[in-house]
Parts: sequence; C-alpha cells; structure tokens
Amino acid sequence: MVEAMLFASSSPLSLVKLSSTIKDLGPAQVKSIIEELNQRYREGNHSFTIRKIASGYQMFSLPEYSELIYQISADRRSSRLSVQALETAAIVAYHQPITKTKINRIRGVNSEGVLSTLLERELICVVGRGDSVGRPLLYGTTKKFLCYFGLYSVEQLPKIEELEAFLKGKEDLLSTREKIQQKTKEEIAVSEKESLELRDNL
Repeated sequence: MVEAMLFASSSPLSLVKLSSTIKDLGPAQVKSIIEELNQRYREGNHSFTIRKIASGYQMFSLPEYSELIYQISADRRSSRLSVQALETAAIVAYHQPITKTKINRIRGVNSEGVLSTLLERELICVVGRGDSVGRPLLYGTTKKFLCYFGLYSVEQLPKIEELEAFLKGKEDLLSTREKIQQKTKEEIAVSEKESLELRDNL
C-alpha cells in the first residue's frame, strides 16, 4: 500500500501522512517499508527509486534514464525554467530572505518579470518584510522549489565555494580545449603550407 500511494502521488508524502492513511503502521514502520522497497528495486535493477525530498518521500526514475524520458516528454518541456528564472531562483535560494532591490543589484537587471514567473510557479513566496525604508517584501524558496530541484532541504544546495570551484574548473577546461583547438588549426595550416610548397617544387 505504501508503494501504491507513492506511485500515485505527484508530490512528496511525509511519513506521518503515509502512516495516518494506512492503519496499524507507524512512521518508523513506513520508513522501514520504504527502505525494503528500495532494496528490492536495486536488486531487481528497476528503473526507479524512492527518494527523501522536501520533508517527504517520492518516486523518481534513475538518472541513467533521463535522456529517454526527456525524449518522450516533449509536452512537459514548456514547464522548464528559463536561464534568467534559474539564475533568480538560485539568488533567492542562497540569499533568502532577500528583497527585489538586492536581487536586481546582484543580477544587474530588473527582475520584476522573472520574480512574477517564480511566484506564479510557486517556487518562491513572500516570507515577510524588511526593516529598511518602505518595508520591502522579502522573498524565500518554497517546498515546491525543493521538489522541482530534487532537494530535501536548502541545506543540500552546493556551497558557493563548491560552485565557484566547479565553474573555475569548467573555465580551465574550456581554456585548455581552446588552446588544443588553436594548436590543431596551426598544425593543419603548417601542414597545408608545406604540401603546397612541395607541390610547387615538383
């Protein structure tokens, strides 16, 4: 029954919710059942698992099947966030509670439209008001934000230092790749020049 409820639910279900729906099962017993189900999924090489997310549990397909699922879910791609929305959501997540003015300052552009989109999608919400002049609205992330990004809590977000190191690594890799490509082009140019000179001498 636990498996059926998780399979049918489009949002995470807490242990309390599951145990209150199923008679004679407490939260600890439900958690044990979930662990047994995941063990069975692993041993049977199933394409899905049950993950702890946003204060509850939900079924997810395994990462190795993401490309296949992406190909057959074209109708759901419109729900994906734009780069601007992802950037703004990340700023809110790392700096919450945060005002619109500070978001604009960090991004360097007006974020009114993007904030409206995130509010409409219920990925962020108003969590209070600031103490500065005008008592500006403060924004924070929601449980839906955690579900969207597959997180159990905001504490699972990568540390800013880790992100910086990751991005620096990508920049170094890109720089190395560009150098290799440039060197290859130069070697090809030299080779072509030598071939032309050899042909002229024949």
